[in-house]
Amino acid sequence: MTGLTIALNRGRILGEFLPLLEAAGIRPRESLEGSRKLVFGTESGDHTLVVMRGSDVPTYVEYGAADIGVVGKDTLLEYGGSGFYERLDLNIGRCRLMTAAPVGADLGRGPLRVATKFVKVARSYFEDQGRQVSIIPLSGAMEIAPLMNLADCIVDIVDTGNTLEANGLEALDTIADISTRVIVNRASMKTRFDDVESLIAGLRGVLS
Repeated sequence: MTGLTIALNRGRILGEFLPLLEAAGIRPRESLEGSRKLVFGTESGDHTLVVMRGSDVPTYVEYGAADIGVVGKDTLLEYGGSGFYERLDLNIGRCRLMTAAPVGADLGRGPLRVATKFVKVARSYFEDQGRQVSIIPLSGAMEIAPLMNLADCIVDIVDTGNTLEANGLEALDTIADISTRVIVNRASMKTRFDDVESLIAGLRGVLS
């Protein structure tokens, strides 16, 4: 039987996850850093690593194109799928999903214009707050939206808060604490149980 196919979130998460994966005994056959390739073999030949946009990882796992995915909790919250199990918190890529607005802004209790790429999460959050909102989907720098009077506030990932501060914004409410998770396709959990559990156990051992 062939090894597992593992979908990896490119960028910061990839950089923090690869040392954990190698410590668990799975080493890419070649460097992923700076490569234009997207699919990589491993030294043992057992597994295949596929590098992609974080937002695509849950889709590949849910539909069985990948057995395992490594992705941020923020992406999972927005995706909202049910075709996979969330098996392990890797405790890397830590940040917060928060609301933010211009410093000192009075958001009142009336309707709000909210700019975000987390459309589902933002709508659900403000509905739970009893706020009427218009969600403005953006994929780039959210901080610009209040400055250009496109939105009253934003929902975005906050790490150090330096970008918010540099653009005259302040973090307000935390919607969720975010870290990187390992997800497993539901069918793979049954048909590849031993392989999946071996990988999860290896990563858990590295973390502990």
